[in-house]
Amino acid sequence: MNQITIQKPTIAAIATPIGQGGVGVVRLSGKTAYQIGCQITGLPKLKPRHAHFAKFYGEQGVIDEGVVLYFQAPHSFTGEDVVELQGHGGVVLQNMLLARLFELGARQAQAGEFSYRAFENDKIDLVQAEAISDMISANSVAQASSAMRSLSGEFSNKINRLLDKLTNLRLYVEASIDFPDEEDVDFLSDGVIESRLMDILSGVDEILATAKQGQLLRDGVHVVLAGRPNVGKSSLLNRLSGTNRAIVTDIAGTTRDTLEETLVLNGLTIHLTDTAGLRETDDKVEQIGIERAKTAIEQADVLMMVYDITQESKPLDLAKELFGDSITGDIDQILHQKLMPVANKCDLLASQDDIVPHETCQPINIYPVSCETSWGIDALVDALCEKVGFHPSENSLIARTRHIDALKRTRANLEQAHQELTVFMAGELVAERLRLAQQDLGEITGQMSADELLGKIFSSFCIGK
Repeated sequence: MNQITIQKPTIAAIATPIGQGGVGVVRLSGKTAYQIGCQITGLPKLKPRHAHFAKFYGEQGVIDEGVVLYFQAPHSFTGEDVVELQGHGGVVLQNMLLARLFELGARQAQAGEFSYRAFENDKIDLVQAEAISDMISANSVAQASSAMRSLSGEFSNKINRLLDKLTNLRLYVEASIDFPDEEDVDFLSDGVIESRLMDILSGVDEILATAKQGQLLRDGVHVVLAGRPNVGKSSLLNRLSGTNRAIVTDIAGTTRDTLEETLVLNGLTIHLTDTAGLRETDDKVEQIGIERAKTAIEQADVLMMVYDITQESKPLDLAKELFGDSITGDIDQILHQKLMPVANKCDLLASQDDIVPHETCQPINIYPVSCETSWGIDALVDALCEKVGFHPSENSLIARTRHIDALKRTRANLEQAHQELTVFMAGELVAERLRLAQQDLGEITGQMSADELLGKIFSSFCIGK
């Protein structure tokens, strides 16, 4: 065992979900895990990586019976001695078993503490630790597969290869500073440093593009359905979800509150919000719903404005009328970024030629659909994926907002280093920018992370992980 393992107290937690089930797992990790495992089972010894059938004893007799597994340090998930007690899945039984472990000297594990110890003991890096959480919370096959690739080290390996290049370049530049001034200038201008710097920048751009796809895969996109009453917002929600999730009637103002649904369409997680129809009303309840709709509109990543194609011919003007007091900032720019005008009720048109209005709202595309017949719904989903730039490859990797932020900061420092090199020939400034870029990039895998960042990440884990 390493020094960290020896000093850490033994922790215990229930590792299976709360509720009744066939099997319940209680996990131990720490310097006395083996001793406690022998005490609670009454076995004289535990063979590493061997399944033992045993009874689990409390002070008053047998608590439960099942399988005990022992993983000897450092060949375990945490890098410490780990014991798993696999008994029956009753809540009362598991809590009795956990209480007995506390009596024998273990303490309650904090959220994410098992994974944190694995990180501390160099069993996993920070990206892999986050991937564990992402695998548990995955709600699509693509998310689970991408998280598994991150857990296996693919994302970390990409970052580490760039870090190696960046570290070597930084050493190369700092070594050049020790030369006499006239040689230093030649050293900086011979093209070697610039070539290597541009290679690293190219690598950052490649990972950044992959990470953006991974962020969309993990976090999804927040889409808000908004518009006048009775234009088909709730009907569109039902069509997209494939269920009668929202109440649909011909009475205006049926939807009084925001209604949220999470879907996975074309591999993209869509957090969909249906809203109350926007209109002037004296109904106090409806007024509250409209105010909540305006809040949702402001916070949307994509704003699907549903309108009746038989009644409206100028959707962009309609959008400005409906959302002018809901959106802060340059409304033209914001609408261009996130507006998707959905022309509903195309089934009521007399001719297909009438589907696209004569007065278009360029440069914003119009998306014609019929919620009655489902016509155009698949094309609308395809357009949504295109609008948010979602086109992950089979080898996509789960990424988080903090990864994107760190990569952007890395890139900014590398671009500044390039300017210091090519414009000012300032070796010391180049070296400093490379140091900052190295620090930013190292945050991703946890090589250079602050304690508060680590605490925030691991605290989001479940107790038994």
